[in-house]
Parts: sequence; C-alpha cells; structure tokens
Amino acid sequence: MTSKPDLADIQEINEIDQQGMYGRIYNFPQQLIEGINLGQKVYLGNSKFYPTNIALAGMGGSAIGGDLIRSYLTFELKVPFLVCRNYLLPEFIDNRSLVFVSSYSGNTEETLSAYKQARSKKARIIAVTSGGKLLEKCRKDGFPFVAIPEGFSPRAALGYSFTPILVILSRLKIIADRKEEIVKTSSYLERKRDEYILGKKLEQNPAKSLALKLHNKIPIIYSSVDYFDAVGYRWKGQFCENSKVLAFNNYFPEFNHNELVGWKVLEHIREKLIVVLLKDKEDHPRIKRRMKIVKNIIEKEKVEVLEIKSQGQNLLSRMFYLIQLGDFVSFYLAILNRIDPTPVKVIDYLKTRLTA
Repeated sequence: MTSKPDLADIQEINEIDQQGMYGRIYNFPQQLIEGINLGQKVYLGNSKFYPTNIALAGMGGSAIGGDLIRSYLTFELKVPFLVCRNYLLPEFIDNRSLVFVSSYSGNTEETLSAYKQARSKKARIIAVTSGGKLLEKCRKDGFPFVAIPEGFSPRAALGYSFTPILVILSRLKIIADRKEEIVKTSSYLERKRDEYILGKKLEQNPAKSLALKLHNKIPIIYSSVDYFDAVGYRWKGQFCENSKVLAFNNYFPEFNHNELVGWKVLEHIREKLIVVLLKDKEDHPRIKRRMKIVKNIIEKEKVEVLEIKSQGQNLLSRMFYLIQLGDFVSFYLAILNRIDPTPVKVIDYLKTRLTA
C-alpha cells in the first residue's frame, strides 16, 4: 500500500502541486488589495442610482464572492441581495435592479444566459470577468465591467471577485466605505498565513494538522447562518475541488429541524464521517447553545467533532481567517490524497459533453 506523502517534504509537495495552487492560496491577501483598485477603476456613470434589489449571477468559484458579500452585509443592506446560480433570473428583476454578472472565464453558459435575461429586463449590469464572451458582450452593449487578471482557477481568484463588488457598492452609496477594513483584513491574513506555510512543522501548523485529521474522512461543515453560512459553503467547495473528496455543509439553526435526525442510524458509515464546526464570537446566543448541544449529540454517535473558532479584530477579518485556513487545509488534504489540487477534470468533461 502506498504511504501518504510527508507534509514536511517540500520537494514532494511541489511535485504533486504541478500547477501552483499553493502559491495562489499563499498570495490571496494581496488579491484583496488589488481588488480595491479594480473596483475603483470601473466607470459607473450615474452614481445616484439606488436599486430596489441586487442580484449576482454566477456559478461555482465565480459566485462565492457574491455569497460572502450577501453574508457579510446581511444586516446592513436595505435592499434584497440574491445570488443566482441558474440560467434564469427571478421575475422581479427589472430596470430598477442592479445585476452583477460574474464569470471568471467569461464563457459560463448559465451566466451568459442570465446576462441575456438581465439585458432584456433593462437591469443595470456590471460584469466581473477576465475575458471570454461576457467581456465581448459588455463592450458591445456598453455595460461596465471589472477586468480581473487571467490565469487563475475561479476558486483561486476569490479576492478579485469579492473586493471590487464591495467597492462598487460603496461607490454607489449603497453601503459605507470598506477600504480600511479590507486593508486591515489583508494585513491580518498576511501575518496569519505564516502559521500554514510549507516549511512550518506539523505540530506547529494548524492547517497540516487539520488536514491529517480529515484524511480519508467525509467532512461535514456546520456554521451559523448569520455571517458564516457562505464561509462553510466555501470550505465544502474547496474540499471538493482542491482535495477531490466529497464534503457537505449546512448551517444553524435550520439543520436542527431536519438533518439532525439523520445522525441516528450510522453503524456502517460513522467511521468515515467527521464534523467541522465553524464558530464565531458573534454567533447568536441561542445558536451557541445549539452548537454545544448538537456537538454532544453527534459525539454520542461516535463521530468526531472539530471546533474551529474564527480569529480577527473585525467581522471581515474573522470571515477571511476561516476562509484562508480552509483553503490551506484543502491544499494539504489534496497532497495527502496525492492529487494536484488545480485540475477539475470531471467538470471539464461535463462541459465538453454539453457542447457535443
């Protein structure tokens, strides 16, 4: 039986990580800063426009930035914010709507369909893309766009799909300016990432240690709904795409009313399961109580529960602390699985079959 890679062997890790996902994750904090400049460059025309609703159309890694913005601003936005992962937009989208159309490649068929519909509804459109058909259409139709750098996997370009939208929302006077908070978050992440670097020994590296605990397990990620539902979803997506493992997520309090019952009959699968509980100091007091009770329920079923607490001075830094940690964990888990974290061959295959 082939032994798992040594997480202290940098040469072996680099041989597995052939397309450089580690560098993308390591350099993520700089994306947040560069994203400020990208958001400032976009020509917005009539900055007095105030929408009755906001939607972000996108798929996969191109949509997660929208999820995080929705969560981050959940108790600040005065209008609804919807993330639409589909070919179609809701009927309420009209000429008073602000629609961000996010496709890293610019060729995502669901997102291009949503763009066409938003255009027909005369919504105010702002695209986020590195090129492709979406960029061509925006130039032809006269819609503003955020031109993000090429050469990334969509999931590895989160800073470019998150920060510019936040900046644009502040320029439109929909939210307060966030530049200072973004800068502080970037600086904080730069300091924290030293704990996760390749050269850091296992016993001093939380990301490596957590990856080892998750190896050969099916992670189930639970979080509160208020600000961290999208963070939990990001963890799930990174495990699936980077680590090439099945993972699942849900959030408090909703899953306490249905999924919790499913933890009873586990004889044949409990040894393959592990729960990651993402916690924050500002979780609702009743959710904190629920987390404690649910942890005991799951542990009685002989399934391990790992508690991960957010860190940071402000909400944004606490959200991205967990995101950065999860990204590094997903990388090291890919290494333990002896698989390059960057390629997503089955998704490429699906897209090829769809165009056949």
